[in-house]
Amino acid sequence: MTQAEIKLCSLLLQEHFGEIVEKIGVHLIRTGSQPLRVIAHDTGTSLDQVKKALCVLIQHNLVSYQVHKRGVVEYEAQCSRVLRMLRYPRYIYTTKTLYSDTGELIVEELLLNGKLTMSAVVKKVADRLTETMEDGKTMDYAEVSNTFVRLADTHFVQRCPSVPTTENSDPGPPPPAPTLVINEKDMYLVPKLSLIGKGKRRRSSDEDAAGEPKAKRPKHTTDNKEPIPDDGIYWQANLDRFHQHFRDQAIVSAVANRMDQTSSEIVRTMLRMSEITTSSSAPFTQPLSSNEIFRSLPVGYNISKQVLDQYLTLLADDPLEFVGKSGDSGGGMYVISILTTCHLLSSFLSRFGSRCARIFRLVLQKKHLEQKQVEDFAMIPAKEAKDMLYKMLSENFMSLQEIPKTPDHAPSRTFYLYTVNILSAARMLLHRCYKSIANLIERRQFETKENKRLLEKSQRVEAIIASMQATGAEEAQLQEIEEMITAPERQQLETLKRNVNKLDASEIQVDETIFLLESYIECTTKRQ
Repeated sequence: MTQAEIKLCSLLLQEHFGEIVEKIGVHLIRTGSQPLRVIAHDTGTSLDQVKKALCVLIQHNLVSYQVHKRGVVEYEAQCSRVLRMLRYPRYIYTTKTLYSDTGELIVEELLLNGKLTMSAVVKKVADRLTETMEDGKTMDYAEVSNTFVRLADTHFVQRCPSVPTTENSDPGPPPPAPTLVINEKDMYLVPKLSLIGKGKRRRSSDEDAAGEPKAKRPKHTTDNKEPIPDDGIYWQANLDRFHQHFRDQAIVSAVANRMDQTSSEIVRTMLRMSEITTSSSAPFTQPLSSNEIFRSLPVGYNISKQVLDQYLTLLADDPLEFVGKSGDSGGGMYVISILTTCHLLSSFLSRFGSRCARIFRLVLQKKHLEQKQVEDFAMIPAKEAKDMLYKMLSENFMSLQEIPKTPDHAPSRTFYLYTVNILSAARMLLHRCYKSIANLIERRQFETKENKRLLEKSQRVEAIIASMQATGAEEAQLQEIEEMITAPERQQLETLKRNVNKLDASEIQVDETIFLLESYIECTTKRQ
């Protein structure tokens, strides 16, 4: 765990949960697993506050616990899960594009609350959607439930581990902490609920209650006492499935840039066919036959079987190894290599330009090259090639290997070969990205803190205007309230908004690079 990662985790925990949770979380990240009383003693925090902080962290899957043989429960921070909070906006936006506003709000509620039952999610989302609708329109629970089922079917949401029912029959003393288990077959099994009702508006809840038929009133009171139909079945967002979706998009984009649109559509079809059957951490997809791929191509995509086979052969023969051939049955069996080196070249060398990218790719393919060979193969003038090589060498993108002809290592009798250790380069870039994103968050917090008084004033004015509009105030009165913020203040607010938006966009862009680097390192390490 590097200092850059610890600092970034600290900033994220403080921003989302406050100082006490941040203090406990960072302490566990630095020290590893510890029991409750040791955490309270080392952090100088009261036992009650430590318990509450750990409850919050466990609820959001940021801390796990383990019972040791002596009955001591130790808590351990999940640093990688803390860093995933950077990607929350991207998870939510992806769900919006795939499952519209209903899916977006379902995933948002699960991310905000950590774990929730399906019935609680459906009611919250229906209420929120109803509030955004025109007066007289409401969102039906059944519609939200259908979207939830679709998310579970495509594995974007999954059940949380729960306490097995067999433990209750054990006559012995209860364990110091429950053991949570989950059956893989039940992980995406949605309970059969008959959720009947519609979303409610907060502002008109009193009126609705008053206008309800009397027969319905006792039903609400009894519902509160009766157990919830899906009580104990909690759901969470499946972040690995989102990562698989992001990775597939990166592969399709890389194929489109390298080949053409038809090739990318073929690869997209292969990824769609294997998205459920292939593990999110697998280095290759499941083998697919040419006949299966042909039958699964999108409707209206008119290419013959012969043309498809030609495209698959081209993809398999490409030196960048997007697609590999694993057999000859069914017209040929093909797999997709997950995140080849090509997907990272743009991330690695966007700061150096296309000529450096050419040299980098050349050295990567040839393994070892002398400076003169680089100049000849890349067809770049000697002076420029030398500058670019030394620049990449100083940035640790390349390394220099000495092969002496004689034992005295005399420079005139030594070969100097340039080579690329792409795994170490990826790790170095990942470290830089963590530092960059921590700096962006600190800058955003500084900008907000500097203009805190102005922001509070703006919020007060907006609240006054909103309440006056609700009571039917005249235009002149509203104009008078708006003039409470002067022209220079308004300009300052616009500048602040523009700067914060730029910083937010930069955070998302850096996180996209972090995702590519992390995925590449994980896949490469597994292959080795």
